Amino acid sequence: MKQYETVFILNPVLSEDQAKDAVDKFVKVLKKSNADVINIEQWGLKRMAYPINKKSTGFYNLIEFKAASTVIDTLETEYRRDESIMRFMTTVLDKHAVVYNERRRKGEFKNKENRKPVAKKEEERSR
Repeated sequence: MKQYETVFILNPVLSEDQAKDAVDKFVKVLKKSNADVINIEQWGLKRMAYPINKKSTGFYNLIEFKAASTVIDTLETEYRRDESIMRFMTTVLDKHAVVYNERRRKGEFKNKENRKPVAKKEEERSR
């Protein structure tokens, strides 16, 4: 089984509850297909880079999962059938992306203590 992540944008006309229900619907599709859902993130209402269907905002969502490659066809068919989905993209994660996502979920990139200032690194090189 490979590890995938799918990002999709829901119509901004939906209420918060309707958006959560739509995400739950796609998680159920994955679980029904014996996929192992690793992470679900709801990024909320965001402004898009360009309008889609005359809408400039949308509810962004990410689902990370492990599944057989046949599951992707089922999931993307469900995306196409749902009128509330404006755009979607599913990608296979390589080993580096898997490690990165694990670190991101743990919050390693948000901690200021783990970051070293750039100026100190440059000073160390010049010595």
